Amino acid sequence: MTAPAAAGPPAAPRGRPPGRASGGLLDPRQLLASLPGAVRKLHPRKMAGNPVMFVVEVGAVLTTLSSVQRPSVFAWVISAWLWLTVLFANLAEAIAEGRGKAQADTLRRTKSAVVARRLLDRRPGAGRGGAGQEDVPAAELRRGDVVVVEAGQTVPGDGDVIEGVASVDESAVTGESAPVIRESGGDRSAVTGGTKVLSDRIVVRITSRPGETFIDRMIALVEGAARQKTPNEIALNILLASLTIVFLLAVVTLQPFAGYARAEQSIVVLVALVVALIPTTIGALLSAIGIAGMDRLVQRNVLAMSGRAVEAAGDVNTLLLDKTGTITFGNRQAAEFLPVGGVGVGELADAAQLSSLADETPEGRSVVVLAKQRHGLRARDEGELGHAGFVPFTAQTRMSGVDIHGRQIRKGAASAVIAWVTEHGGRPGGEADAVVDRVADAGGTPLVVAERTGTTARVLGVIELKDVVKKGMRERFGALRRMGIRTVMITGDNPRTAAAIAEESGVDGFLAEATPEDKMALIRREQAGGKLVAMTGDGTNDAPALAQADVGVAMNTGTSAAKEAGNMVDLDSDPTKLIEIVEIGKQLLITRGALTTFSIANDVAKYFAVIPAMFAVVYPGLERLNVMRLHSPTSAITSAIVFNALIIIALIPLALRGVRYRPSSAAALLSRNIRIYALGGLVLPFLGIKLIDLVVQFVPGLR
Repeated sequence: MTAPAAAGPPAAPRGRPPGRASGGLLDPRQLLASLPGAVRKLHPRKMAGNPVMFVVEVGAVLTTLSSVQRPSVFAWVISAWLWLTVLFANLAEAIAEGRGKAQADTLRRTKSAVVARRLLDRRPGAGRGGAGQEDVPAAELRRGDVVVVEAGQTVPGDGDVIEGVASVDESAVTGESAPVIRESGGDRSAVTGGTKVLSDRIVVRITSRPGETFIDRMIALVEGAARQKTPNEIALNILLASLTIVFLLAVVTLQPFAGYARAEQSIVVLVALVVALIPTTIGALLSAIGIAGMDRLVQRNVLAMSGRAVEAAGDVNTLLLDKTGTITFGNRQAAEFLPVGGVGVGELADAAQLSSLADETPEGRSVVVLAKQRHGLRARDEGELGHAGFVPFTAQTRMSGVDIHGRQIRKGAASAVIAWVTEHGGRPGGEADAVVDRVADAGGTPLVVAERTGTTARVLGVIELKDVVKKGMRERFGALRRMGIRTVMITGDNPRTAAAIAEESGVDGFLAEATPEDKMALIRREQAGGKLVAMTGDGTNDAPALAQADVGVAMNTGTSAAKEAGNMVDLDSDPTKLIEIVEIGKQLLITRGALTTFSIANDVAKYFAVIPAMFAVVYPGLERLNVMRLHSPTSAITSAIVFNALIIIALIPLALRGVRYRPSSAAALLSRNIRIYALGGLVLPFLGIKLIDLVVQFVPGLR
């Protein structure tokens, strides 16, 4: 070689929100739509957020100025490809961000001017017939305002239903055309602004502030405007910036030595050397990888309120899963009345029905249905109930009941009701315990019914609830175990029932008769041991635990308190999706690691191309490093810079799609990373640079 002249790279899932981007990862229309955004990102203020590419942009400016002062084909080609390198890096980020633009536009259309009917009188039943109402723009609603929404009207803001029940169209948010039921009480009371009431009438208490609704947050998230760099991403950025500074100083101090050896290099060659040395490939794709990770969640109808939550999902050590609806089908229904102590089955059914009237849970309602179907017990009217005092079911007491005609009737978890009987002077007896154990051992859930008359309390019998473990759960938990993740089932069932379900499903542990305080204590114990915890929830009673967990996934059908406490929201309200979320988080981390490995290995070939080209004439021994047998110094440097730009555009699809994740040990993942991405990153550039050199050597001015 002679010294250079002085001058010198799937189908939409169910429930995709409307307007969601589809098509190939590098759809030509998407490329064209993202190009203006990539050009706008060339502004130095925006580029400063990515130190590696900022150095490349400064280098492109310097080579361009040098090309103007001392024009040559070599200088202009290097300048052009440096600008393309920066543009391709910006294009990767712009494409990743652009994949959420269509959904954001659709969501904005739901924020059309809506007039709310605000109630002046907030007492139950107020506002019927239009009395005590005022029409106000939805933008003027404040937290705590109460509005009435009837069939055909749009919900004016996020809130909780405090009166009534209605069918609601949430397709603008979830993409699902099937309407959902929203009603007061329970864990399906939350409504989202911009959704449409299809039937009946509901009264809603507004829980959001103007500009801070769920849809506002969705728009910001899917567009990437609310994305913040995650801790691991920040750490990797610092590492890349440090490497860039080291190589920059090395090249700057190289020129005096080159001058001493009478081998001074032009600014074009020095900039090319800097770009070849610094980790431009991962620097260009790092931001796109993070954005694409959040986008993969959006594709599955999950909104991550921060990139940190997605990253934390990939590092989760402990998974807390509700039994009902996650591990089992969740349709736990009353199946049998089992009386004890000589009580008749009809008497037990009557007491069970009365004590379930204040229980809004599906299990409580199923007791009322079973009493009607098996024993013909119809609903009670107000005259028949008289001045009854109802005791609603709560997660803390785990009981519901009624005080009527001198009787106190309670129904609930076995331990809670038996403790209530004992507290009021009763003796539950061994028969009740035997029935409870029999139901629990069979995998059912026993609810105990008891009554107190005067000073005497007694157990009337047991209600058997049945549920079924979902098919394939044991295999899924086995896959999680291979990832090093411990699964814990959370249930309100007694320990015997919980143990039976845990054994059948294959979870690693369980927390039975769980109260909100128990969940919090478990999460804190795990975190105190240095573990990251993920859990799902939908009720107000889940909010503290969701806030405490490192990854808290709130169900969209749940209460506003749950959605505000979690750092993710599942629009499909599918508790099993927590397992997918963990896999997506791990895929994000693996993709970042794989491309970092590839980038570092990729730089090795560029060293073998650029360094011999610069100094082989002065130091002939360096000619041995020209293992690719490149044609000339100018063609070698040009080939390295061209390959450096092309490999970025070639890797954009992989950065957006993510490296395929297979459950395996850390050692197996590291071995695969080295085998595929380190070795591939080493071999591919040698082949690519040589092929480009074979073409470049025929271009006049680059030979």
